[in-house]
Amino acid sequence: MLKQRTLKTLIRATGVGLHSGVKVTIVLRPAAPGTGIVFRRVDLAEPVELKADPLMVGDTRMASCLEAGGAKIGTIEHLMSALAGLGIDNLYIDVDAAELPIMDGSAAPFVFLLKSAGIEEQPAAKRFLRVKKPVEVRDGDKWARLEPYDGFRLSFSIDFKHPAVARTGTQVSIDFADNSYVREVARARTFGFTQDVEFMRDQGLALGGSLENAIVMDEYRVLNADGLRFADEFAKHKLLDAIGDLYIVGHPLLAAFSAHKSGHALNNQLLRALLADASAWEFVSYERAEEAPSGVAHLYPQAA
Repeated sequence: MLKQRTLKTLIRATGVGLHSGVKVTIVLRPAAPGTGIVFRRVDLAEPVELKADPLMVGDTRMASCLEAGGAKIGTIEHLMSALAGLGIDNLYIDVDAAELPIMDGSAAPFVFLLKSAGIEEQPAAKRFLRVKKPVEVRDGDKWARLEPYDGFRLSFSIDFKHPAVARTGTQVSIDFADNSYVREVARARTFGFTQDVEFMRDQGLALGGSLENAIVMDEYRVLNADGLRFADEFAKHKLLDAIGDLYIVGHPLLAAFSAHKSGHALNNQLLRALLADASAWEFVSYERAEEAPSGVAHLYPQAA
């Protein structure tokens, strides 16, 4: 059986919020089968739970944010991406601020945390959300699409009018039947432009951004002394974000995702469009691993 997963033990970390600039502590705690991914604002007088759900996504300016009961949890996409990449189905995430810590700007620190806590398989079948027919959303020249596929494949292309980006790979495709999330995606960092910083900070954004947690570019070049981690790091980070945004649906997808210039808002609109059409998707589980499509069992090998 392809089983649901949680952590073996709790683990905590502290960092800085990318947009708020405040110190944030998170505690990742094991959860029972069927719980899903649940964020908890523990700094409030009455703790508020916000479950990963596309219909609870509110603010999508520069990040994906869950909102409910007057509470908000922002910048969840990098942790959600790591959870998707490691196949974690059930988890409580206690947070003492309105935003997750940015760490180094990628999902790699979250992967490290999750692996350090240990991954535990649970006595319940993993529930996949299988896409049965194409669904697409558009916004001008931006678009995102989900199509039927026996596995999980993503293709993403970007178009930034900037020489440093143009010199890199601006299109990336990953099929997780053949590629490793940890090795080939998780380390791709978020990025920004110095000419946008003043505007963003006027909007209360990027207050915690620095060369330590983002790729930063002036009008011509990358300013980080260590350069890029991948030749296509910009495109790979957008794909990393998309993996996290899509996992807000609460289940691993069996689908092919493709997008051009998509962002958090359009990724969320795509999930909402999918869920709104009951004929476009179904839940599936595999009581025996050999019954799963060839690429699916490879996606979720035996937990360590």
